[in-house]
Amino acid sequence: MIRKASILGMSLLLAGAVTATAQEKKAPSPPGSAATVVNATFSAPDKDGERRVTGGKWIEVTYSRPILRGRTNIFGKGADYGKAVNGGAPVWRAGANQTTKLTTEVPLMIGNKELAPGSYDVFVELKEAAWTLILSTQPTQDKYDPNDKARIWGSYGYDPKFDVVRVPMTMMTPAVSIDQFTIGFADMTNAGGKLAMAWEKTAAVVPFAVGK
Repeated sequence: MIRKASILGMSLLLAGAVTATAQEKKAPSPPGSAATVVNATFSAPDKDGERRVTGGKWIEVTYSRPILRGRTNIFGKGADYGKAVNGGAPVWRAGANQTTKLTTEVPLMIGNKELAPGSYDVFVELKEAAWTLILSTQPTQDKYDPNDKARIWGSYGYDPKFDVVRVPMTMMTPAVSIDQFTIGFADMTNAGGKLAMAWEKTAAVVPFAVGK
């Protein structure tokens, strides 16, 4: 378990692609993304070791990546577990700022539920040692407008009636402390893989399969 957790922690640190803004002063929770491609054809390496990609379909998560900034025990414990990162919302937005989104160009099977290609909100129900991944179709705001009651910002105003997936995640303890919240893909093949999340000393993964 320790070895698996260590590999997960390192892979998330290295594979969590950050889309950094071109500003001199970065946002406190910079925007980022994690992406993977399935059903692609890769050429043989050229003289520089590069491979050309032909075809393929993308699965991508876009989110904002909060940093610990010296904080410890970020998720809390006991009755207060998750309250700080939820910020008063009923579930966690799996990041910061606007709602985290998963966009897929292929059908996915997650928790025995088939998802059509499209874009889905990503939330996490936080319970100590028991996270639940939630994918939702609730309308969301791209820019915060307190007067917009029809769409949500982050996870404020979350309504479970829009849920399309609720699936338990497998919890892990990274061997290192993850300073910036990271989402990544692990153990990927054309048949599927795992969606992984990690922050500080907590990580969680959930398997998914690629549909036809």
